[in-house]
Order: sequence, then structure tokens, then C-alpha cells
Amino acid sequence: MPKYNVDPASIHTTVLLHEVVEWLRPKPGGRYMDGTLGMGGHSQAIMQAAEGQAELLGLDRDTTALGHARRRLEEFAERVNLFHLPFSRFEEALDELGWDEIDGAVLDLGVSSMQLDEADRGFSFIHDGPLDMRMNPDSGDPSAADLVRTLKHGDLARIIRVYGEDPLAGKIASAILKARDKGAITRTLQLAEIVRLAYPPKMRHTARNHPATRTFQGLRIAVNRETEELEYYLKTIVGRLKPGGRVAIISFHSLEDRAVKHSFRDAAKGCKCPPHQIHCTCGGVPELKVLTKKPQLPTEEELKVNSRSRSAKLRVAERLTADGEEV
Repeated sequence: MPKYNVDPASIHTTVLLHEVVEWLRPKPGGRYMDGTLGMGGHSQAIMQAAEGQAELLGLDRDTTALGHARRRLEEFAERVNLFHLPFSRFEEALDELGWDEIDGAVLDLGVSSMQLDEADRGFSFIHDGPLDMRMNPDSGDPSAADLVRTLKHGDLARIIRVYGEDPLAGKIASAILKARDKGAITRTLQLAEIVRLAYPPKMRHTARNHPATRTFQGLRIAVNRETEELEYYLKTIVGRLKPGGRVAIISFHSLEDRAVKHSFRDAAKGCKCPPHQIHCTCGGVPELKVLTKKPQLPTEEELKVNSRSRSAKLRVAERLTADGEEV
């Protein structure tokens, strides 16, 4: 497997780096998009694999991450275009650059180590900080503290149950409402302790992860509208891929992975007729070929180096021609 010149001392260890590059097959003259630029690890490897002769579009709504990525990609500056945008708005950037189609796209839906480890960002239940969780703190959108302060029990429980996939969502929501009656919940460790105590003692002691893990995940997804972002991206990315172009998406929990799996499957099927209909009348043709029948997982070697990659799942699909044929 080829190695890429990625600084091991980087703030963030890029997940499934070599696998993404091998699937995308970057080439000189190609155009590639990294919709979740982060620290620029995938983008740097893509440019190196293309001998520095590709063009790259990178998007991120975190200005701090954009700054790190810009420095990391400095050697390719003339061929790299960075935008302060969420990945769902990638078409705005493509149109501004005059790019009708691209040869490859990657999304890494995980939260970066920088965001997790920086207490002031409010993503961590290990380090105390303001309960924020916004990928773009300057957006003016509601923070996690705002949601915890204003949502009704049912809405809060739904976020924790659906996005956090925690079976104790109702109990946790009740504990949050009871605690906020006594005072504002504004700190990460404050919320983490409320959630921890909502767990029965036996579950608390036997839990594989911190009891607050899923609640924080659910709130983060809700704050940043991550589900809506992904759904819109999946609906639009296919139409901006060249025939033969590939899209690679790394997800970190089952909700995201199911959305990617079903979207790829439906685009590969082509026909949009109801399942009970015997003969196709819609005339639909397949748009994608799914290249990963099962998600690709990190290797044991990667897990030893980066334990945070353990939940990562990579799915890849290739754009077909207008006739539904492979290039």
C-alpha cells in the first residue's frame, strides 16, 4: 500500500486515508472535492497521489480548520480552492469556480480530534467547556446550551433517541428538565454529570463508553443539522460527478451509514416504481455502481495508531453514464 507524506505530528489523524485515495484514484488534471476539509489530510493525500497536478475544492464551516488546512496544503496553493461553507452547499462553490463536474468527492463525517480536544468548542464530555457544539461558532445558530434550555421533553428525548440512539432517551430528557429547573445548564461537564446520573448504577458501571456519549452525539447532530446536510448532499452529488467519477463517504454511526447505504442503493437501482409494481414504467436507469458491497473498516494497524477510527465505515460508489453503463 502506498504511503503519503502526511505529518504524523498533525493535530488530527486522518481516518481511512489510504483507502480513500485508492478508491478515488486521483490523477493529474482531475478535479476533486473534499466536502469536510478538516485538517486537510485527505486533500493533501489526494494532491500528492495526483503528483500535485490535480485541482482541489475544499469546504469546511470551521474557520479554525480552514486555517490549518490552508497551511498544510500550501505547496499546492495555486491548485487548491478553499471555501468557508458546509458541504451541503458545495454546488455554490462549484458554480463559482465554473466546474460543471468533478472526478471525485470525499466526505469524512466525523468530528475532528481538534474539535473534541479543544474544551471551548463544547464537544467533549471529558474536558469542561461552554456547552456549544457548533461547527461554526460564528453562525448565529442555536448552541447545544440553547437546545437544552428551550426544548420540550418530547423534542429533547427524540434528539437523544434518534440521533444519539440511546434507549434511555426519555429518562435522560427527564433528568435534564429536572436539572434545568434548578439552574441553567451551560457547561459540558455539568450536562455529562446529569446524563451519567440518569443511568441506573449497574449500567453506569458496566457501560463500554461514557454514559453521556450518545447524548452529546445527538445534540451535536441536531445543533449542526448534520442529518439534513447529508440528505441534501446525497441527493445532489451524483449529478455533479463525471461518468466514472467516484464519491467516498466515511460515517461514524449507524444513522449516517444507513443514509449513505440506502442512497447509493437507490441510485444504483435506477427504477423508481413502487416495489409492488411488476413491470417498470418510469424508465429510470442506474446512476451509480456501488463499489463497496459492505462498508470498508479501519485495519487493525490503523486502530492501533488511532483508536478514534474504530467506528468509521467507508462506502464508495461510481457514477455511470447517462445510459446506465460503466465507463
